[in-house]
Amino acid sequence: MNEHSTLSLAELYGHDKARRMLSRSLAAGRIPHAYLFRGPDGVGKKRFAKGLAAALNCRDRRGTEACGLCPSCRKFRSLNHPDFVVISPEKGVIKIDRIRQLGQELTYPPYESKIRVVVLEDVHTMRREAANSLLKTLEEPPADNLLILTAESSREVLPTLVSRCQVVPFAGLSLADTAAILIAHGVAPDAAPLLARLSEGSPGRALLLQHTEMVALWQEVVRVLSDPGVDPDRDVGHLLRLAEAMAGLKDDLPPFFGLLKIWVRDLLLGEDGVPPGPPGEGRRKSWNSAQLFAKLQAIGRAETELARNCNKNLVCEVLLFGLQ
Repeated sequence: MNEHSTLSLAELYGHDKARRMLSRSLAAGRIPHAYLFRGPDGVGKKRFAKGLAAALNCRDRRGTEACGLCPSCRKFRSLNHPDFVVISPEKGVIKIDRIRQLGQELTYPPYESKIRVVVLEDVHTMRREAANSLLKTLEEPPADNLLILTAESSREVLPTLVSRCQVVPFAGLSLADTAAILIAHGVAPDAAPLLARLSEGSPGRALLLQHTEMVALWQEVVRVLSDPGVDPDRDVGHLLRLAEAMAGLKDDLPPFFGLLKIWVRDLLLGEDGVPPGPPGEGRRKSWNSAQLFAKLQAIGRAETELARNCNKNLVCEVLLFGLQ
């Protein structure tokens, strides 16, 4: 499936509450000057923004749905619509110069549509100066413009920004929906369920996992930690090599620690938690609740040390031996 093919809100996966809110506003013709789409990364916030923008400017709208065929819809489908603007972080930050430039752009009317739609992705990455500049635009919104801000639900957004937007909540998708999206994007059907679970219902995050070595390394680490035949004293070389491979993930190391927490959480919930091993694989270790909570604490300490820029190799070595 082409990731840009869906324009209809009704055809998007999950997020029934968000869909109902947006459809009601469209049907009533009461669109605020700004929305804040807030939820986990990679669950479809930008897709919903594009679906709403397409519906607003569709020349043959069917109720609250874009027709997908008119000239406006065709431009949305090809991501070539002059009145659909997406502003993304540059090197992890939305800069104040870009927000000031946006303020100037919004003083001009839309090129060809009834309303210009501007999507500002990951507004939690804005520094206070940029957020305050955007706040001025939200306080005196130019006519015929809709701003859609997106933010990761666990990250802080300036409260004054939130107060000037209609907040639309998003959550992780069901594992079934996530797996279906992954299969539609070419992921093998036998790999999609694992990726869906590890991404916790985020197709975007799952696709990123697929394109790194993270999942394969996670599987190897979990198998080694679960193997009662592994002796930390005898097999220290193997564990050190795994720690080195973990440290080699670099920027992907924090989400890798997140995968380890999912593994421990599954064990706490009484699920197997261990990926399938080679044929004939033997017994697996079992831990009581106290031991599993201790593992979660060990992962938490590793995350804290990593955030303090401690040596990645050392952090991974201490963690692996702590998880034995």
